[in-house]
Amino acid sequence: MRNTIAKLGLALAAASMLAVPGAEARTRKTAQEQLAGILKDRVAGEPVDCIWMPTVDSTTVIDKTAIVYRSGSTYYVNYPRTGAESLNDDDILVTRLWSSNLCSIDTVQLHDRMSGMWSGFVGLGKFVPYKREKVAAAD
Repeated sequence: MRNTIAKLGLALAAASMLAVPGAEARTRKTAQEQLAGILKDRVAGEPVDCIWMPTVDSTTVIDKTAIVYRSGSTYYVNYPRTGAESLNDDDILVTRLWSSNLCSIDTVQLHDRMSGMWSGFVGLGKFVPYKREKVAAAD
């Protein structure tokens, strides 16, 4: 009886593990879809070399594509000039700042969230600000 229950438990566990990747693949958005969702109703501004880190509220990593820094109502999208293929939304970003600014000449180390081990780095590019369009007042 115990042997039958153990086999049934293993079978259920194996079946649930097989079902998860298929479900995740159907619901996982592409990098472009993720960025479009974050940046909806916003327009790109002129790229800037640096952003002031004390005002950054959050950071979002778009797999193998970009890092989005939110500063108030402005989102700064950084498409790294090197290492973008290493970006993983489950990694921890480790940034060493020499001032309060994060600039396009800086690098960001990537560390695996589970092990804490170094998993790569990116060389930042310019920061493209995205702001909501101002609606003209009706006369």
